[in-house]
Amino acid sequence: MNEYVFPKESVLQAMQTSLPEETAQFGSKPPEVRFLYLPRAHARALQPDSMVVEGMRGAGKSLWWAALQSEPHRKVLARHLPQSQVTEQTVVSAGFGEGSKPASYPGKDTLQNLSTKFDPRIIWRTVVAWHTFGRQANMPESSWDDRARWVDTNPERVEAEFFKVDQELSRLGKKHLILFDALDRTADDWPSLRKLTRGLLQILLELRSFKAIRAKAFLRPDILEDPQVLAFPDASKITANKVTLTWPRAELYSLFWQYLGNANEGSEGFRQSCVEGFKQKWVIEDEVWIIPNEMRNDENLQRSIFHAIAGPWMGRDQRRGFPYTWLPNHLGDAHVQTSPRSFLAALRESAKDRLRSDYSYAIHYEAIKRGVQEASRIRVNEIKEDYPWVALVIEPLGGLVVPCTFDEIKNRWQQEHTVDKLNNQNEATEVRLPPSRLDKGEDGLISDLVSLGIFQVMQNSRINMPDVYRVGFQLKRRGGVKPVR
Repeated sequence: MNEYVFPKESVLQAMQTSLPEETAQFGSKPPEVRFLYLPRAHARALQPDSMVVEGMRGAGKSLWWAALQSEPHRKVLARHLPQSQVTEQTVVSAGFGEGSKPASYPGKDTLQNLSTKFDPRIIWRTVVAWHTFGRQANMPESSWDDRARWVDTNPERVEAEFFKVDQELSRLGKKHLILFDALDRTADDWPSLRKLTRGLLQILLELRSFKAIRAKAFLRPDILEDPQVLAFPDASKITANKVTLTWPRAELYSLFWQYLGNANEGSEGFRQSCVEGFKQKWVIEDEVWIIPNEMRNDENLQRSIFHAIAGPWMGRDQRRGFPYTWLPNHLGDAHVQTSPRSFLAALRESAKDRLRSDYSYAIHYEAIKRGVQEASRIRVNEIKEDYPWVALVIEPLGGLVVPCTFDEIKNRWQQEHTVDKLNNQNEATEVRLPPSRLDKGEDGLISDLVSLGIFQVMQNSRINMPDVYRVGFQLKRRGGVKPVR
């Protein structure tokens, strides 16, 4: 065990002045350049030729959507992650996103109106055309309706303009990348969402015939898993080449180092401690402190450094677990995926704990547990926002001890008439994107929750719920982190 202990004050200062607040984490606005961490595993996802990128909530889809549109962030990518094939000359446009940008793309209501008149493929072809050659070709500027009609009635002209722009971009050695994010915001019902997403994926494939015009869609896994979304010729090329945003444990801790090493306060003390305790020297480039390679790649070193910050155990002895593995393990979903947003939220909350004179380390293990409670609260709020029906489905299970049998869950749902309530709300269009397998009753609900990573089917067929959801949803587990009250 490494006996070095980080000075409490500098570590807590660095955490408190750098770790982002809940609303600023991995959203549609990129972080400051100094806090932009570049996981090498994400390089392929950022390549212009990667058409589809999937990821759980908080994995970084919207972050990359925003960062790729930012010239300073593209400069960092070009220099420090050349494998991404993003250069300072790459032209990037927004084809759809969570926020309203009517000059760049049609919003949800406009899309709904356009869908009554045009094939979704034509709608997205219009968006791509507008960004690549629209004004040069004198496309109508009055409305998206007029633009879509122009594209629909001038197929040869559109094809010629695409070809001309592609040739010019290729001559200049440039690429034009159009980005699509938050596709679940395009519609309030599954049939409409499926049609719009299917149309977009068709356009992504069609653009492969060009050399320099590319489009990239950031999608939730449940949307991409829907067989109706992929019901078109050559859809297998989409699934075969999709890239998933994942965050292995070493990348999560490297992200943490990125914030600590570049914090407004305490960062100098943290970096100096890395040298004194672990011979890890930071260097600065373009006003950004760069994480030493060993601190990024060597998990044994990472473990020693984190334990010098948080102590060696999650209790009075090793029987309670080790902080380095305990934290990401308790923040992972049923697919064993931990979102960086949850990870940073837990650490940010743990830094609010007052200093303990009787504890040698900056972060107490009880503070880490409270951090998991806060991260779970945030995660549950996020899942309710993305899937409003989940709250109605989980509410009858409050107080249940997991793991449990499917029959225990099914009985609770039947007592509360959960399926009937969902069907009634769905008919009244009160539920945005209801469960995709609602027609299969309680069995369908279980399948949807498993697909979302909220439920986990164990080897003995019992149903478990990972702590990152269980705690916030107020279910119980013997010996586990206490539910949020």
